[in-house]
Amino acid sequence: MQKNLVIVESPAKAKTIEKFLGKDFKVMSSYGHIRDLKKKDLGIDIENGFTPLYEIPADKKDVVGELKKSAKGAEMVWLASDEDREGEAISWHLYQTLGLKPENTKRIVFHEITKDAILNAIENPRTIDTHLVDAQQARRVLDRIVGFELSPVLWRKVKPALSAGRVQSVAVRVIVEREREIQNFKSEASYRVVAIFTKDGNEIKAELTKRLKSKEEAQAFLEKLKTATFSVDDVEKKPVTKSPAAPFTTSTLQQEASRKLGFPVGLTMSVAQRLYESGKITYMRTDSVNLSGLAINASKAEVEAAYGKEYVKSRKFSTKTKGAQEAHEAIRPTYMSEHTITGSAQEKKLYDLIWKRTIASQMADAQLERTVITIGISNDEMRFVAEGEVLKFDGFLHVYLEGTDDEDADREEGLLPAVKKDELLALSETTATERFTQRPPRYTEAALVRKLEELGIGRPSTYAPTISTIQNREYVQKSNIEGVQRQYNVLSLKNGKISDKEKTETVGADKNKLVPTDIGVVVNDFLIQYFPDILDYNFTANVEKSFDSIAEGKKEWKKSISDFYERFHPTVEAATNMQTDHKVGERLLGDDPKTGKPVSVKIGRFGPMVQIGTPDDEEKPQFASLQKDQSISTITLEEALKLFDLPRTLGEYEEKNVTVAVGRFGPYVKHDNKFVSLPKEEDPFSIDLAKAIILIEDKRKKDRQ
Repeated sequence: MQKNLVIVESPAKAKTIEKFLGKDFKVMSSYGHIRDLKKKDLGIDIENGFTPLYEIPADKKDVVGELKKSAKGAEMVWLASDEDREGEAISWHLYQTLGLKPENTKRIVFHEITKDAILNAIENPRTIDTHLVDAQQARRVLDRIVGFELSPVLWRKVKPALSAGRVQSVAVRVIVEREREIQNFKSEASYRVVAIFTKDGNEIKAELTKRLKSKEEAQAFLEKLKTATFSVDDVEKKPVTKSPAAPFTTSTLQQEASRKLGFPVGLTMSVAQRLYESGKITYMRTDSVNLSGLAINASKAEVEAAYGKEYVKSRKFSTKTKGAQEAHEAIRPTYMSEHTITGSAQEKKLYDLIWKRTIASQMADAQLERTVITIGISNDEMRFVAEGEVLKFDGFLHVYLEGTDDEDADREEGLLPAVKKDELLALSETTATERFTQRPPRYTEAALVRKLEELGIGRPSTYAPTISTIQNREYVQKSNIEGVQRQYNVLSLKNGKISDKEKTETVGADKNKLVPTDIGVVVNDFLIQYFPDILDYNFTANVEKSFDSIAEGKKEWKKSISDFYERFHPTVEAATNMQTDHKVGERLLGDDPKTGKPVSVKIGRFGPMVQIGTPDDEEKPQFASLQKDQSISTITLEEALKLFDLPRTLGEYEEKNVTVAVGRFGPYVKHDNKFVSLPKEEDPFSIDLAKAIILIEDKRKKDRQ
C-alpha cells in the first residue's frame, strides 16, 4: 500500500495533483460530499440541540468503501479539499466517516493547483478548522429547516409541489419588485435638442444643456434659432485619468463573462471549475481582489516584456466586501506567462478574460484629454455643449476595458476641432427629438448577482445555485419580451425651415432577462405577507453575517439556529392554521355577462387559470388555462372570457374534426388524436382550417424523417 493517501473532492483535481507528487503518494477523489442530512424527514434532531442527522447517500456507498480501504492501509491521510467552508466540511465528513485518527491525518489547503503550492501545503499542514465546519453546518441546517417548514405551507395554501428557500425566495422578491416597478412606470416625454455647427469645414456636434418639456416649447426654441448667432463662450481642456478594474472575484467574473461572452452564471462557474482543477487558474470561489506578491511580480515582468516599461504600474487592491470569506486571492491565471491555454472554446475564452483582467490591473492608467466647448446663443440664455475625448496614452486600455450593464451607454466621443473663445460658429442643422424616460431594466443573471451582493445576501458559492434553483422551480424564467411600437416626434431646423415628422420605435423589448412567473409572484406575495422576516433583505443579510461570525469562532452555531427557530416556528404554525375566503393569489375580474357568475384568475394544479363560477354553484365551475404571454396580475375580464372561446372547431380534414385549443404547454391544433403545437406567430383565436392543415402536414413530414 502507498505510504500517503491524498483525498480531494474531484477526479480532475486528483489527476492534476497526482502529476506533482511522487510514487509515495496515491490521490483519490471523494466526488464532492460523502454525507448529507437524511433525505427522509427533517434530518435534524431539534429536541437535541439541532443536531444534524447525517447519512451516506446510496450513490456514495462504493466511493466511501474504497476510500476506507485505502485509508486503512496508508500511514498518513492528507485531506486536500477546497479551502473554503464547503471544502472544510468535506474534510470533516471524511474524517468522521472514514474513522480517521488525529495522529495520521493532516489537513492541507492551497488556492492554486501548482507544484509549488501543493508541496508548500504538504510542508505546512494544519488541523481541520471546526469553526469553518460549524458555519457550513449552520447554513445547511438553517436552509433545511426553512425549506422543510415553509414548503408544506405553500402546498396547502398555493399549489402542491412548491418549495421555498431562505436565499432563493429573497432572490425571487428582487425580481418581482423590479417587474412591479416596470408595470407601474409612467413614461414622461421631453425634447432632446442636438445642433451641428461648422468651423472651417469641420463639424461640431453639441447638445442643449436642458431638455425641453413640450412640442410647443421645442418649436418656439427652433424659431428663435432662425435669427440667432452662435459664439464660443468657453473652451475647457482637462486631463482625465482612467484606472483599471480590480482583478476578478466570483461575482465580477460572473458579471463580465455574461456581458462580454454571453455566458450564463452557471456556465461561467463550471468552466472556471475546470480551469481551476486543471491547474490553470486560482480558486474560483472568492470575494477577495487581493493578488499575491508573486502574481504582482510575474504580471509586472509580462507587461514590461510585452508592452514596455511605461505600461507597468504595480497595484495592490484591497477587498471592501463585508465578511469577505477567508484569506483568498482574486481569480487569476496560475502562470501569468501563459497568455493562452489549450482546452475547449469556452475554457479558452474565459481564461483569456481572466488573463487580460489580471494583467490590466497591473498596468498604467490611461491618460485622456477631455475638451468641453460651451456655445452661447445670442437671443437665449440656454447653451449648447460639445464634448470630445482624445486618448493621449492608452495604458491598461491596450489590453482590457471593463464592460457595463448600462443599456443606454454613452456614445463614443471623438476629437473636436480647435476653436477659440468668442469665435463665431455657423449653425448647419438642429434636431429636437422627443425622448421618453426609461423604465428600470429587468435583471440579467449577472445583474441579479450584483444586486444580491450589494444587499449582502449569499456568498460566492451560493450565487450560481440560487439563480439556477429559482429557474428550475419555475418561479422565474429567462424571457425574450417583444417590445411595442411607439410613435415619437422629430422637429428639424435646416436652411431656415422647420420640418415636423412622426417616427416609430420599438420599446420595452428585452432579451434573455429574468421575469417572474405567475407562480413566482403569488408565492412571493404570500411569503411577504406571512413571513416578512424570511423575505426581509436586512434579516437575510444579517443571517449571512452570523455565519461569518461562526466561521470566525465568535458565535456558537447551535445557539444561532435556536434563536432563529424560536422566532420562525410560531410564524409557520400561524400561517398553517389561518383561514382565507379566497385562494392565495386569487384575483376577481368581474362577472360573466352571459351567466352573471364571478370570473376569477388564480394558480391551479397545472398553473395559472381562469374560473367562471364557484364550487358552491349547482353547476361545476368552468376553467381555462392562461396563454403563455398572459399574467394573472394584468389580464382583463375581456381577455379572460375570450379564453373560453377555445377549443374551437375549424372544420374537417380527411373526414376528421380539426380543433384548436390551449393546453399546459401552449396553444395546439388537434386532429385524429394527434397534437401539433402552434408556432409563436399564430393566434389560436384567428387561425383558419387551411393554415391548420399546413401545420398538420408539416408535422407528419417531420415525424417521417
